Amino acid sequence: MIDYNKLLSQRALSLKPSGIRRFFDFAAEMEEVISLGVGEPDFKTPWSIRRAGIESLERGRTWYTANAGLMQLRREICNYLERRFQLTYEPKTETLVTVGGSEAIDLCIRALVNPGDEVLVVQPSFVCYDPITTLTSGVTVPLETKAEDGFRLTAAQLKAAITPKTKLLVLPFPNNPTGAVMRREHLEELAAVLRDTDVMVLSDEIYAELTYGGERHVSIAQLPGMRERTIVVNGFSKAYAMTGWRLGYAAGPAPVIAQMTKLHQFAIMCAPTTSQYAAITALRDCDGDIEEMREQYDMRRRLLVDGLNRMGLTCFDPEGAFYVFPSIQRTGMTSEQFCEALLEKEHVAVVPGDAFGACGEGFVRISYSYSVNHLLEALKRIERFLNSL
Repeated sequence: MIDYNKLLSQRALSLKPSGIRRFFDFAAEMEEVISLGVGEPDFKTPWSIRRAGIESLERGRTWYTANAGLMQLRREICNYLERRFQLTYEPKTETLVTVGGSEAIDLCIRALVNPGDEVLVVQPSFVCYDPITTLTSGVTVPLETKAEDGFRLTAAQLKAAITPKTKLLVLPFPNNPTGAVMRREHLEELAAVLRDTDVMVLSDEIYAELTYGGERHVSIAQLPGMRERTIVVNGFSKAYAMTGWRLGYAAGPAPVIAQMTKLHQFAIMCAPTTSQYAAITALRDCDGDIEEMREQYDMRRRLLVDGLNRMGLTCFDPEGAFYVFPSIQRTGMTSEQFCEALLEKEHVAVVPGDAFGACGEGFVRISYSYSVNHLLEALKRIERFLNSL
């Protein structure tokens, strides 16, 4: 009998499965479940994008592309970043097309982090940053944010956390799971700390287009002295409802992008060709589709926040992404207990806050990337559950 525990990588064995997927898998085995756990738009990919993908297949465009992606797509990415966020990059040397934003995050961390390097990770945050750091033999240093600070990273926190071993800051805003954003004035305070260091920044901006209120998203790479130390990660999954197309990108200093491209070359070869042709149309023609979807998310956001606050689950008012992060501390339950009981009794699946870092304990993540009917029924069931306690 083979003992696979002796054969498998100890680092791989040490990683915990995603807390998001665990509850999603539970929900998939139950009937009449309303699942608000996975951050996936309920909109179909806009027709013009789908048509471009179909046309690329009809024309037989099924070969490998350049490792870094179609040059035509890289030009459109750079045009988009300049048009929407005043970021200027060179398509040939400063842009890389990846398999989703997740691969771009992986490549960035692996290209920068040596064994023992410290990676500052804002938490609560998406589940992948810490495991990828572990696989590089880096050391994750959590920077815990709080509701009373708007779940934003403060300059004082950042300054206190930087040591001679600090290599990288992961800045994931708009934030999953809290919906928090960093406005220009907040980013300027962080930039003032970082400019005198050798710390690089991984700015995960996958929800950049899903920012609500009068102010548009601001990238830390826009600020003086920050472009040369920032890798911007973005993609098509959230803004364009293209999750299954698996396409993202990174933009940053040429020496970093070159090493990321080399790793991508050996591991992946290139992103899906059909998706790349579809993404060209997304960037050129679909600003209006983004606005329509954002308006719908904004309406759902207000519906969910108002409903949760009304029933006594204090809810931070999110300004970005498509999640709310209500406190469930008044129930006396842990996040895990609350989610398990809600799923068992009322067949509503949400994600425990501690899946996004220890400081998420006492909260749950609820996605509003679902229909209004689903959200209304979920609110009714959640309220019934609370009344039964």
